[in-house]
This record gives sequence, C-alpha cells and structure tokens, in this order.
Amino acid sequence: MGSGSGSDSDSSSAAWSRARGFVVKALFLAGGALLLKRLTKSTTRWDHARAVARSLSGEKFSREQASRDPDNYFNIRMLTCRAAEMVDGSKVLYFEQAFWRTPQKPFRQRLYVVKPCPKELKCDVEVSSYAIRDAEEYKNFCDRPKDQRPLPEEVISDMGEHLTTMYLSRCDRGKRCLYEGSTPPGGFPNSWNGASYCTSDLTVLKNNEIHLWDRGYDDDGNQVWGPKSNPYEFKPTPSSSSVEDLFSPLNILPPLPINDKPIQGSFILQEQ
Repeated sequence: MGSGSGSDSDSSSAAWSRARGFVVKALFLAGGALLLKRLTKSTTRWDHARAVARSLSGEKFSREQASRDPDNYFNIRMLTCRAAEMVDGSKVLYFEQAFWRTPQKPFRQRLYVVKPCPKELKCDVEVSSYAIRDAEEYKNFCDRPKDQRPLPEEVISDMGEHLTTMYLSRCDRGKRCLYEGSTPPGGFPNSWNGASYCTSDLTVLKNNEIHLWDRGYDDDGNQVWGPKSNPYEFKPTPSSSSVEDLFSPLNILPPLPINDKPIQGSFILQEQ
C-alpha cells in the first residue's frame, strides 16, 4: 500500500515536471518569436520622420558649449514643439531661439516641416524651415497653454517664405549620432549681412541632443555670418539645476549689447 502510493506520487511528479518543461519551452519559443519579429520589423519612412520630430522637440540650451568657449558661443535657449500636422502626415513644428536670460524675447522664429525624403532621393528625413507671416503672434508659442496658441489650421496658413531644406540620413552603426544631413550643395539664397546664400547642417544625437550649424556666404564664398569652427550644441534641459549652475557667471552676467558690439562668426541675431 505504502509502495503503491509512493509510485503514484513519483509518476505525478514526473508528469508535472514534463508539463512544466513543456510550458517553459513554449513560453521560450513564443518569446523568441516575438523578439525576432521585433528585430526584423522594418522601420518605415514615417518612423524616421517621427523620430527626428521627437528629437527636435523640447527645450534645449547651449550652456555647456558657451561655458567652454564664451568668446564664440552664447548660452542660447532653443525651444521647439508640435504646432500642426499637414494632410499628408508631415509634422509642423514651431521653433524659436532666445538668449537664456530673456526667453520671452526670441530673436529667431521658424516653422519646421518634417517628413520623409522623396523616394528618388538618397536620404531618410527632410526638414524644411519657413518664415512666419506674423512672427509676433507666435512668440513663446510652446510656453502658452494650448487653448491660447494659434490653431493648427492657422499655423499652416501662416507659413511664409520657404527658407531652407536639410536632407537627413541615418548615421552608420557605431557613430554617436542618429541622423545627420545638410542643405544641398550651394545652399539657399540669403541676403542677410552681405550674404548671397546660406547653408545649414543638422545632427540629431542620442538623448535628444541637437547640433545646428547655420552659415552665410558672399558671392566669393567668404563666410559672413555663423559660427566659424563648430555647430551650436543644444542639449536638453536637466531635470534640476544645481545651485552652482544657477549662480554661474554665464547665467548671471548680461549678454553684450547687440548694437554696441557686432557678433563675429557666432550667431544670427536677426531674421535672415
């Protein structure tokens, strides 16, 4: 009687072990299949466009760069947010830049249209910038409650002159960037400060860091505005600022008067 009960118990344990092994194997195979599906899922052209639009969005500063090289770079606040969506799915972003100390007074305002590159071009994402018909109405657009912003249909109708288009491609594996690109050779017409054309370079890095390099050239190819050696480096706002950051001379001292000392090769402080 006792040995029979032991035999039944051993059989039950063996059956349970087999069943458990089958369940574990099934879960492992199912998980593997799901992982393989995720790894092999192709990234669409619109996935790239959405990724670039997300990385451009948010509040970013050039504070670290200005600390390293205050003679050539200012602590600039770059603020971008979603403003509308076109019928074809293109994302329209509002973009502005201002000195860190005076964020309520942007000196540069644009509308960006982000969409996939045309299939005939060898790139992934197209980022075009447009002037705003009445830029004054859009100041601090991203800082306002949504019910106090121009409506999406108004944003699209307020899109003015086309200024530039940058064509971005995915960065090769192993590089620090995610996407990088520029305006086509020859850039776009521009007459600010003696220029005849301008070029723009854009790099999207990990952690939503953005490097932006706008430059103007005269008819002879001489650079007449924009940073000379490196792009502006905009990094997202840290979750909290330290006391040392708050009392840094970079953030306390007022910027040089724009009218008293022209900025040589640093940044565009007027509309192009």
